[in-house]
Amino acid sequence: MAAVANLAALVVLPFVLLGTVTRIKSIWSGRKGPPILQPVFDVLRLLRKSPVYSDTTTPLFRIAPYVLLVTSVGGAALTPLLGGTPLISFPFDFVWFAYAWALGRFSVMLAAMDTGSSFEGMGAGREATFSTILEPALFLALGALSLLTHARTLHQVIAPHLRDGPSVVVWGTAVVTLMIVLQVETARMPVDDPATHLELTMVHEVMVLDHSGPDLAAIQIGSAVKFLTGASIIATLLNPWHGGDGPLVAVTNIALSLGVAAVVGTIESLVARLKLRAVPHYIAAAVFAGIVALLATAWRATS
Repeated sequence: MAAVANLAALVVLPFVLLGTVTRIKSIWSGRKGPPILQPVFDVLRLLRKSPVYSDTTTPLFRIAPYVLLVTSVGGAALTPLLGGTPLISFPFDFVWFAYAWALGRFSVMLAAMDTGSSFEGMGAGREATFSTILEPALFLALGALSLLTHARTLHQVIAPHLRDGPSVVVWGTAVVTLMIVLQVETARMPVDDPATHLELTMVHEVMVLDHSGPDLAAIQIGSAVKFLTGASIIATLLNPWHGGDGPLVAVTNIALSLGVAAVVGTIESLVARLKLRAVPHYIAAAVFAGIVALLATAWRATS
């Protein structure tokens, strides 16, 4: 039953969370906005279209969207989407998780450069810069949680027991770190604006400008699954009943995931997009928070 529930969450929740972000942004701007399931209609519309390919591109350009989709689903399979047991689990799976996300990101960057467009190459360069700073933050946060919980699997690592002050510090800084990781990985403000067409600030959107039809649908689904994965990890950290497979844990985790989506939508509405030179500093804050989490584990070990 837990596996069936996780599969259902993997199919439905990515679109619900993205629709929630859009609805929150609409509320803040005084509009009714599209329906919650509008992302589903967008994907279905793209699946009915035929892709268009430039003569410049190679087969790499056609493969990249599906690499992103597969790696995103692979990362989600390791994540307790409902706060309990994930679909797959093995020792140190969080390392595989991080590099699965990195492979998906790398494939999209290669596809952007494969077009021969300096514009898309600019976006790929920005993405490479941001991901270089971001990856240590993810490992620091997950490593600190692993030391805190003495666990070696992702779903156990993000279910810590807060028994003392240092463990609360590790937990709090991990939440901050992972919130920034979520914003960067899913191209959300203040790091990036997925709806913009201003070339001075475009990062993710500029890399997928040449994709169309089912290829673009695969990218959108992969990005939605990554958003669900990141939101579910944060929700599990916040869930006071994490670790079980009961309905209370699942409902709480879904509610908290929707809350994370609402927070992201609020940030997109109320926080101005950062200047490009300030984005690395913003991401570096996640690295700093991860370092604090790691130091807190050392403090706890010696106290």
